[in-house]
Amino acid sequence: MPTSPLRAGAATACAAALTVSGLVLTGLVAAQPASAADPAGYQNVRINEVTSSNGDTVELYNTGSTAVSLSGWKMSDDSFSPQSFSPSASTIPAGGFVTFDSPKGLGDSDKLVIYTSGGTVVDRVEWATDKAKPAMARCGGDGVGAWVTTTAATTFGAANAPGCPSPAPAASRVRINEVTSAGADTVELYNGGTSAVSLASWKYVDGDTGHTPAAVSAASPSATSIPAGGYVTFGSALGLGDADSLFLLDGTGTTVDSVTWAVDAAKPSYERCADGAGAFRTATTATPGAPNSCSGAGGGTGGGTGGGTGGQPGRLLGGGGALTSGCAPEAPSGTGSTPAGTLAWPGGADVTIADKVCAFTTSTGPEGRDVSGLAFDPANPSVLWAVKNKDWLFKLVKSNGLWTPDPSWSATGKQIRFAGGSGEPDSEGLTVGGDGHLYVTSERDNTKNTVPKDTVMEFDPAATGSTLAPVHQWDMTSQFPQLNTGSKDDANLGFEGVGYVPDSWLTANGWTDPLTGAAYDPADYPLHGSGLFFAGLEWDGTLHVYGLNSDGTFTTFGTIATGKPSVMDVTFDAGTQRLLATCDNTCGETHTFLKVGGAGAIVPDVTYTNPAVMPTDNLEGFALAPTSTCVAGSREAVWSDDGIYGFGASTSSSGHALYSGTFPC
Repeated sequence: MPTSPLRAGAATACAAALTVSGLVLTGLVAAQPASAADPAGYQNVRINEVTSSNGDTVELYNTGSTAVSLSGWKMSDDSFSPQSFSPSASTIPAGGFVTFDSPKGLGDSDKLVIYTSGGTVVDRVEWATDKAKPAMARCGGDGVGAWVTTTAATTFGAANAPGCPSPAPAASRVRINEVTSAGADTVELYNGGTSAVSLASWKYVDGDTGHTPAAVSAASPSATSIPAGGYVTFGSALGLGDADSLFLLDGTGTTVDSVTWAVDAAKPSYERCADGAGAFRTATTATPGAPNSCSGAGGGTGGGTGGGTGGQPGRLLGGGGALTSGCAPEAPSGTGSTPAGTLAWPGGADVTIADKVCAFTTSTGPEGRDVSGLAFDPANPSVLWAVKNKDWLFKLVKSNGLWTPDPSWSATGKQIRFAGGSGEPDSEGLTVGGDGHLYVTSERDNTKNTVPKDTVMEFDPAATGSTLAPVHQWDMTSQFPQLNTGSKDDANLGFEGVGYVPDSWLTANGWTDPLTGAAYDPADYPLHGSGLFFAGLEWDGTLHVYGLNSDGTFTTFGTIATGKPSVMDVTFDAGTQRLLATCDNTCGETHTFLKVGGAGAIVPDVTYTNPAVMPTDNLEGFALAPTSTCVAGSREAVWSDDGIYGFGASTSSSGHALYSGTFPC
């Protein structure tokens, strides 16, 4: 990217105060040496949410890949010196949360500073009057997002996204993007938003609590604003230490962003990967005023474990825990190549393990494997439905940042049966219909696993009891004689995924009805409800389109080629207005987005890989959160690992079924 006038002006003022662009930071703290008593990974612990109401509660989040001890840590505010506090746990796990109540309260306008036992500043947040009511939280990613006043209930001990405003304020898209403590002590800001942001009254401060915040404009007089997609750089007049922090404040004195680094982690550069959104890591090349290089081995925030978006490094966070008795991960099989023309994952580079170890053991599946289809509930995006292919359904909700079975529905899941209460469905695919009911596909009856039974079953999630029988069931087995060979392997290549597609999308995009050759008219099929169902066939990667009628019959609308040799999950995403066909390691861990083409047929549009940090496993389930959950341009993506294998035995991912990342809105 060519150097902008803003960058050029900032470069000449490197010896002046730090210039903040886009995000508002309040009272940056000056450089401060790390203490020998600081625990490993302390710089990865971030203040994540704070409220000056009621309990004056504070939440910490660990962005790193290892647990960090909080023994002897302290906090201070504007009116009292560092005080001990009582955290909800003495150690904060990788990708985990810890909360505590301020020992002396927090004011309507205040400053919170966290220190290690050795007195090193870990993080700091400052807010103007009532900005922490109901709470101030990092939005756009726990631990790495910008500080924003929430608009909904607090989310202490869990991910911040449900409480974050959408769309995010323009100023919250301005981020500290790169710092260097070598030579000129340079700071770079990046505006990931769609409009310019004024920096006229913004300030910054380093980790020295004796320093007063300096004006960005004093460091770079020409940097009065930061353009959309642009950068501003400046030299810190306060200096930056070998181990230090930097805080950015807006015109009200409210913190917008912050970063902390360990000894020499900012030499030659400490940068976000990717620009404006990713976590910080040490790079081998400084790139002030230009896109971050994301070079080097990382390690500044827990280290990188592989590639990420656009080839940039990412981190696999969380996980761990001992396997329970009977829990048995299974290595993936059938790994194939990635289709030509596949693009890199467009979302965040980091991925977090999102469930407890061996969370899905059941009476018919004590090994804990086989979680397959996933679907967010469109009516309640805080709910994620999951199906296990040994006849179990799970309603999942977030608890301490992890997807866990909702105890108000069933803490152990509900077993499902075929019509009449018989058999054990080899349940693979799952979608939520327009009526709010759950539609599950099955390949076989596990009690007769050499015989295909390709069915779609409708379940009412409001039904009581620990076992669910279908409201309706549609059997398409006779359409796939190639699966009926007497082989359990062939019988296991049937309906692997299913997605509900609303009629409104099909008609608005001019889909041609294969049965009539004319524009699709839902009124021609009065018993089918409000949409069609697209079932993915694992055998050859095709999608089969059905109208499921209320009298138990069905209408077959034909077959769609995905361009893949297999398909494991099918999803309709209202955010991208696309139908998604997901394939696991068989096709290189890819997601093909399909659209209605100019001729009225549904055709592939674009294919993406998974984030490069993820394992190459039988990742059979995939779900994208609704756009109503979007924060700072991102929403959650969730994957399921059928074999709970991760990166293999003795790794932190072994025994875990769910992974969580981010996808653009």
